[in-house]
Amino acid sequence: MNPVSNNSQVSILGIGTALPIHSISQSVIAELLATSLHDQPDLARFARRIFRSCGVETRYTCEPNYLGTSEECRYLPVGDRSNIPTTEERMNTYRREALPLATAAAEKAIKDANIQPGNITHLISVSCTGQYVPGLDVMLIRHLGLSSRVNRLPLIFQGCAAGLKAIQMARDIVQSAPGSQVLVVCVELCTLHFQPVKEREALFAASFFGDGASSCVIGHAEQHHTHYLQLGTGYSVLLPDSTEDMTWEVGNAGFDLYLSPRIPKLLGTHLVPELELLLAGDNLPDLWAIHPGGRGIVDSVQNVLNLRDEQTKFSREILRNAGNLSSVTIMFVLDAMRSELQSVDSTAKEGVAMAFGPGLTAELMRFRYVPSYVSLLTEHDHAYL
Repeated sequence: MNPVSNNSQVSILGIGTALPIHSISQSVIAELLATSLHDQPDLARFARRIFRSCGVETRYTCEPNYLGTSEECRYLPVGDRSNIPTTEERMNTYRREALPLATAAAEKAIKDANIQPGNITHLISVSCTGQYVPGLDVMLIRHLGLSSRVNRLPLIFQGCAAGLKAIQMARDIVQSAPGSQVLVVCVELCTLHFQPVKEREALFAASFFGDGASSCVIGHAEQHHTHYLQLGTGYSVLLPDSTEDMTWEVGNAGFDLYLSPRIPKLLGTHLVPELELLLAGDNLPDLWAIHPGGRGIVDSVQNVLNLRDEQTKFSREILRNAGNLSSVTIMFVLDAMRSELQSVDSTAKEGVAMAFGPGLTAELMRFRYVPSYVSLLTEHDHAYL
């Protein structure tokens, strides 16, 4: 993290988000799951309690099968489980549904950045909920009108931290190759992997994941750019003694996700020294883009850093209104934050973005909201690339 000039202003120039057309209330999906556990009443009661307390009210899904009755739901069946969708069937649905959702988010980001698709030099595609070859990156090039020579960088199976990881990769590309314009596209169809629950631990994952896509364009800010997010230093870190606390494996009936209830406590224990390293002696910033991996994670970060409610409201609002969208979510948070700052005609403000994934991995990055192009040379210039 050597001091470097701020003049390059590597920044998020545009953001786009998209959600499927099907919304489902938390109470409805909780009842679907509880009904599927009719032969395990204790687990069913626990499920209802977890779903009520996790901070989610509405989620979105690409799968209309969740909108029917409990007897019709193949993902969370009542009784006979012989018709549960196989992993092959789920991947076929992913292949059909992921592209239009990702395309919608990317088109919004490109328009927001006011650039031509043909000027995109790099494409980072992110997903952990489905794969096929030729993949999403190839399909996006065709649908978005990108150059056939665009540098494709798929980032797969990295979980919730991958969206911020991709942003940091894009920042490094633009810094090392001036003139580059990097398109990041994240799409996750988490609800394709819901399946009958066998133990309490699986309920944590089922209680808050939803489907969505997000995208951003990263390049050098120029004089005509306004309301952008300048990207500062950041890094990834593996937290100690936490390898088994988040796992994501391919099973015969979708991907099997395990989330330990220890995760909020682990983050609370290890986050402060990492932020001290990131901030390098600077004061805590005003803005906090926290990946809402669950209500407990946001609570833990807020408590350990003594943040105000208004500093975590964007994370909580995204969690409440759309759920945890895995890698997609961090851009939803950044977009909501930027929109409010723009609406109140805010001055430049410093911030920290963070996301967490398997490993346990923490992605941490400094950023700055910039209302209009200025050099912003300050004593804290070392944090920006």
